[in-house]
Amino acid sequence: MKASILDLRRHMRGVLHALERNEPVTIFHRGKKKGVLYPEGRREGSPRGARNHPAFGLWKDREDLKDVPREVRRLRRGRRHAL
Repeated sequence: MKASILDLRRHMRGVLHALERNEPVTIFHRGKKKGVLYPEGRREGSPRGARNHPAFGLWKDREDLKDVPREVRRLRRGRRHAL
């Protein structure tokens, strides 16, 4: 369902009914998308959570990042070693 800010003010009952039907509600303000309301308990469409992001675990197979403290020390050291 699509709803404007005015719809939220004047027709909140319809927005709540859409959420009860497990339908996400897209909120628009002056014709531009501002956000999406998801029904409580719906997980598959929820944009929250790092594990749902496509980049999660992107570098899990990299061998050079297995020892994280060593890699951080390498990144923080000065540039004098490059001369």
